[in-house]
Amino acid sequence: MTNISRAASKSSEPNHQTTRVQPTSRPRIKICCISSAEEARQAIAGGASALGLVARMPSGPGIISDEVIREIARLIPPPVASFLLTSETSAQSIIAHQRRVRTNTIQLVDQLSEGSYDEIREALPGISLVQVIHVVGEESVAEADRVARHVDAVLLDSGNPTLDVKELGGTGRVHNWEISRRIRESLDVPVFLAGGLRADNVRQAVETVRPFGLDLCSGVRTDGNLDAGKLKQFFEAVRSVDGY
Repeated sequence: MTNISRAASKSSEPNHQTTRVQPTSRPRIKICCISSAEEARQAIAGGASALGLVARMPSGPGIISDEVIREIARLIPPPVASFLLTSETSAQSIIAHQRRVRTNTIQLVDQLSEGSYDEIREALPGISLVQVIHVVGEESVAEADRVARHVDAVLLDSGNPTLDVKELGGTGRVHNWEISRRIRESLDVPVFLAGGLRADNVRQAVETVRPFGLDLCSGVRTDGNLDAGKLKQFFEAVRSVDGY
């Protein structure tokens, strides 16, 4: 999972045929808010397919410096994906951020306000792009459809970027999974589900949404630290889902 391959691309041609990403009961698991090499090793040993490294944010947990992100990313072995969570909103700033830390995936937690996805792709060939959609209501369906054709995957989270101090992830809140399911069913790229996932609700989340991947931070932590017991319980709960 070093890179997330685009399963299909949309086209304006009326007869263009696409192959949708099929629903899965075997979701990949991304452990976010990794803060040290030891946490990275622990998450990988537990079965994580990807690790999230949180850069400067207006709010939320797990924020580490670019220097620490680069050091952890350097230690993550293939095929585990290294996600840079960036709050930068201009293409040039996002490009510069990835070049500082050298992750193989960029997770854009806010909307792109300047420049284009194509500009990022041209500057960073081989780097996967994942756009976060904060599921706040029905409007999120149209937002996901608008951006999906430009990225390698969409990640559905429970933040609120309209607040005075933006919430761009790490809220620990569950959003409306029925809307998430509709988004997943409508897109031609992989969909990750985030927001308040824990061992005691992940079965329902997977059965409802059937996402490509799951993304969590607080659900496997105690007092901010990665908890080996909670990590084990979460993976066991995912494996218990019918069809896993």
